[in-house]
Amino acid sequence: MQEDRRLAVLRAIVEDYVHTEEPVGSKALVERHGLGVSPATVRNDMAVLEDEGYITQPHTSAGRVPTDKGYRMFVDRLTTVKPLSSAEKRAISSFLDGAVDLDDVVQRSVRLLSQLTRQVAVVQYPTLSRSTVRHVEIVALAPRRLLVVLILSTGRVEQRLVELGADLTDDALADLRQLVLRAVTGQTIAEAMTALRGLPPAAADPARPEAGSASGPVVEVLLDALGDDRSDHRIAVGGAANLARYGDSFDSAVRPLLEALEEHVVLLKLLGEAGTGGLVTVRIGAEGPYEELASTSVVSTGYGPPDESLATLGIVGPTRMDYPGTMAAVRAVARYVSRILDEA
Repeated sequence: MQEDRRLAVLRAIVEDYVHTEEPVGSKALVERHGLGVSPATVRNDMAVLEDEGYITQPHTSAGRVPTDKGYRMFVDRLTTVKPLSSAEKRAISSFLDGAVDLDDVVQRSVRLLSQLTRQVAVVQYPTLSRSTVRHVEIVALAPRRLLVVLILSTGRVEQRLVELGADLTDDALADLRQLVLRAVTGQTIAEAMTALRGLPPAAADPARPEAGSASGPVVEVLLDALGDDRSDHRIAVGGAANLARYGDSFDSAVRPLLEALEEHVVLLKLLGEAGTGGLVTVRIGAEGPYEELASTSVVSTGYGPPDESLATLGIVGPTRMDYPGTMAAVRAVARYVSRILDEA
């Protein structure tokens, strides 16, 4: 019973500190949370929690604030991820459903996530190496100019222009299109590149050799598009202005995080590996990979098909954050993005 009561006290301290941004005293806890015991009993519980490292007293005359260990206990044992309201769900759906391509999905997601959580949001672009080829379209813009459009399972679209040395007839173009589609549709990036390299230059109908002569330039631009690994390290960041709310901890939390926002590799490592199955990961303070960001927490999850995450999204911010609300928002946005990419 005493342990349950102390956990309730810890929960109340975390919730009040996140809400008020002020150290929490025993009298305030009793008045606000109806703990059913006297302030003296709460003070005793707070002393035990302090001895065990869950809370600390920043000043001798002040109340208590949670430590990283206290936040970890709160997240692991005390947090109930609050469901989003119907209005919030409708807002997420309507905002993301209007996206026109992958870049738009990512940019909308990062804006939405920063607005919902009032934190800095980070969205990694889907990793190219995990994609498959959904479709290739080859369009004649002129007798000697083609537009090659590559569409991947992640929703990424690459467009390339191809200049030919000779005119290409409609029939030859149809042959070339079928040749490429048979080689790459449904294949992983590595498989598609191998298949393209294995295409003989004159694999089309011998009666239309111009298709074979055009296949070389088309294969070359497709290999270039498939081998473009920019997305593996591309991220979108939004909501940096939200850090202004933490001016009281600028030197310890905000300044290092602002510097980290300039380094995408650092942010990717902060987000961690994409989890599958809708699992939301919370890394608090010193649990992260960088000592200089020990006052920062990260809430992240993977997005993509149910059994395979293509990339990671989440938020980063000072450890004093609304963990239940943030976890719910991160999970919800990831689910909507996964659905949109699957339906794209």
